[in-house]
Amino acid sequence: MIDSRLKKGLGRGLSSLLGDSSNKIETNKVSINDLSRNKFQPRKHFSEEGLEELSNSIKEQGIIQPIVVRPDKSKKGQYEIIAGERRWLAAQKAGLHEVPVVVLSVDDIKSLEFSIIENVQRQDLNPIEEARGYQRLIDDFNYDHDKLSKFIGKSRSYIVNSTRLLSLPDEILSMVEQNNLSAGHARTLIGLQNSIHIAKKIIRKKLSVRQAEVLTKQYKNKKFTLIHKKDANILDLQRLLEEKTGLSVSINNKKSNSGTITFAYQDLDQLEKITDTIKNNY
Repeated sequence: MIDSRLKKGLGRGLSSLLGDSSNKIETNKVSINDLSRNKFQPRKHFSEEGLEELSNSIKEQGIIQPIVVRPDKSKKGQYEIIAGERRWLAAQKAGLHEVPVVVLSVDDIKSLEFSIIENVQRQDLNPIEEARGYQRLIDDFNYDHDKLSKFIGKSRSYIVNSTRLLSLPDEILSMVEQNNLSAGHARTLIGLQNSIHIAKKIIRKKLSVRQAEVLTKQYKNKKFTLIHKKDANILDLQRLLEEKTGLSVSINNKKSNSGTITFAYQDLDQLEKITDTIKNNY
């Protein structure tokens, strides 16, 4: 059985996943070779230095917190890691042959939910991994921003701003993943056609987020010379539409009060979301 100290160590993410059954969960030891990484794991990058430090700790103290797994349906006697992949990798470095595990029978959505919440709570994900995890819950498991906000315990605007990063070109996403550009810097580039060029300039000049905001405004004003003259109500509506859709939105209102609304999408999935929203509401 898991004692109260161990249950506390597993975190509230596991508690929410287990419900009232947590008292019945047992730890087992399995061969380290019988585990495989979680296909839903949002975290893709692990610091070699961090793994080495954890490996040295495991050599001295063993694995204090068990790895959470579920049976691998495609391989009898094998298990897929739900949470604890970093411990598993470090245990391999430490030369362990067996590791302690908690075996759960959960479906794909619960596996993804727990992988995300565990990493978010520990702040282990980089901003792009975090955004992709949220987006996968939205795309594959029918979450919306409100439901996701309640589940993760973060504000709706936080979720929207996080997933908006994915509208940026892959080259910029890589800059963020490699810690060459912060999420704050990257957000200033959303909606700019020459964003890669500006991103490289931000990195080269080592600009702060505030300085990056000033720079990107200069580029935006060159293309949209009238943006600063827009009516405050139009700007509020524009910001509301961006928050609701997670897309870059531009409203061009003419003196005659006619005009255009432009939604910038990055792929066919985003285009399909826009058309589905229109079909469902009109």
